Amino acid sequence: MPAPTVLVAPPATGPVLDIAVVLGLLALIIVVARIAGTLVAKVGIPPVVGEIAAGVLLGPSLLGMELSNDLFPTDQRGFLDVLARVGLVLFMFVVGLELDLKLIKGREKVAGAVSVCSIILPFSLGIGLAHLFVTSDATKALKPEGADFWPFALFMGAAMSITAFPVLARILTDRRMHRTETGGLALACAATDDIIAWTLLAVVLAIAGVDGGHGHLPSWAIYLAIPFVLLAIFVVRPALTWLTRAYHRAGELTPTILSVVLVGMLLFAATTEVLGIHYIFGAFLFGAIIPHEQAAALRHEILVRLEQISVLLLLPVFFLISGLKVNIQGLGTEHIVPLLAILAVAIVGKYVGAYVGARLQKVPHWQASSLGLLMNTRGLTELIILNVGLEKGLLSPELFTLMVIMALVTTVMTGPLLGFTYPQRRVARDIAEAERAALGEEAVDRILVLAHDGQDNRLLVDLAIGALGGARPAEIVIADLTPQGRALEVGSGMSLDLAEMAAAMERQQVLVHHGEGQGVPVRVIAHPSADVQEDLVELVGVLQPQGLVAWSDDPSLDAVVAANESPVVVAPAGTPVPDADAPVVVHGSNDTDGDAAIVLGARLALVRGTTLEVRGDGRRTTAARTALAARGVRVVDAAEDAGPLAAAPLVLSAASAGQGGITVRAELDAAPTDFATVTLGEVAAPA
Repeated sequence: MPAPTVLVAPPATGPVLDIAVVLGLLALIIVVARIAGTLVAKVGIPPVVGEIAAGVLLGPSLLGMELSNDLFPTDQRGFLDVLARVGLVLFMFVVGLELDLKLIKGREKVAGAVSVCSIILPFSLGIGLAHLFVTSDATKALKPEGADFWPFALFMGAAMSITAFPVLARILTDRRMHRTETGGLALACAATDDIIAWTLLAVVLAIAGVDGGHGHLPSWAIYLAIPFVLLAIFVVRPALTWLTRAYHRAGELTPTILSVVLVGMLLFAATTEVLGIHYIFGAFLFGAIIPHEQAAALRHEILVRLEQISVLLLLPVFFLISGLKVNIQGLGTEHIVPLLAILAVAIVGKYVGAYVGARLQKVPHWQASSLGLLMNTRGLTELIILNVGLEKGLLSPELFTLMVIMALVTTVMTGPLLGFTYPQRRVARDIAEAERAALGEEAVDRILVLAHDGQDNRLLVDLAIGALGGARPAEIVIADLTPQGRALEVGSGMSLDLAEMAAAMERQQVLVHHGEGQGVPVRVIAHPSADVQEDLVELVGVLQPQGLVAWSDDPSLDAVVAANESPVVVAPAGTPVPDADAPVVVHGSNDTDGDAAIVLGARLALVRGTTLEVRGDGRRTTAARTALAARGVRVVDAAEDAGPLAAAPLVLSAASAGQGGITVRAELDAAPTDFATVTLGEVAAPA
């Protein structure tokens, strides 16, 4: 009987995965990235800069080649590189998903002029710089070996032309500039720049003739990229409206919907890689064609799900892999001049190009200067482009290091320089002016209500209606500003801010209907704020309301009251909305605060159709009772206890009376009220 055949596996020829080492490295990468991002955020630098720098410092730049290789074994880096590439796919999908062409609407000319000029100039200067590197004996070593001049030069031009839309959006949001005209212009310009720059880079890679190594496709297959993009826009995009319908039917992001999104993202990335461009373009394209119409909640949920794995785990791995390729210790004095030249071309090209484009469209000098600085933001997007160039042989390791330094410098400088061209005081003023313009100027009398999440704000609306006393035209403005909970990071998207804003607006719709049901227009200002108190003080200065109504536990109350000169009504936290037939009780005093409390009480009694009881001794309080009773207000003496079923009264008190309840402070420098001559119309104008 023949001996059984024994099958022996061939010995492994490549790196063997050591899962314990890889898991330990992932933990180290996450910890270092989070610490670095947190530290730089404390000094106003985007967290992504700290995370990129952490990746560089974990490489040979700080640790040296030997220690870096010991800490991150070369035979395990390939497995980390796969994770980094998956992270890039997710991130580029997020970039495309956040690209909303509605940002450009109404700003097409300015956005087009700024974007085109801020690409043409640095692109041209980048080609010139590449020519200098090739022709100068001192810099010839920077040119990558085996790369022809034009592919190298075109890539240098494209790399100089990039603006990082995600990082720019976060800088705007952290500085509250996304609610200003300048911020809106910057977002429109960056969105347009994204489309042009990514298209330009794809064309450059196609011209360079570098493919993804898929030799089974002929060389002309790259020309299939154009029909593929057209297919995506005109066939796949309409079909993806199914996602929106399925989401609304389910009421949530189901595993099926998210699976369709992930499969589409991966297939698009694989297709563009096979066609010879790069997988990041496919992921970006699929994110860009996800429907925007009636899909804000869907897009937000997708971002929330993907950002956790992308931002916390996979992008830091990408930063590390990039950092391992950067060796600042390997640079010498001969690299100082090339570095300065790269910085000059990058900064001057973007700034001057954007500035000239804006000025051609009659944009003011300071605004054009701010746009030039913002368009210089490169950050993570530049790092992605540089890795593509290194991978495709269009950058040498030394030039890659110099370009990474340029990406970090141009991103770090944006925030501090903006402080000169667009200081925070101008930001606050422009925000308030924009909100005043949105509210309109038709209202003669305006009451500002400081809403508070967790309280029944209908009481404040009722008090505001009473304070208006039937005056027309008039309106109530509800300010519902929420603290910005965390520094925005790359990958987190602005959708979180927008979702919080939408939630606040939804909360206040009840108040809008409540006020309008009584014939008073109610408008809402609701948004996250980095400094709620500062924004509210600025809002008071711009709106100049005829009255202010707030809760006693509002943390911004003291500062807002100090900035306000109109009457102030403060309700104790937790005060319930009184019954419709609840009587009004006023604790008066013989000063202007007492006058204001009595007048508000009379107005509330008339609006609610109930009785008014004025408590307090003194000539003016007695005169008030007599005058109001003579003019049709149902003034009663101290009511007897009507039992437990009687409606609890609505209690007001002059701020100076010290009786508690809802307190009323008169307008600053108000003259005493002469109740002997007051008319009913002065108490409550007819509706």
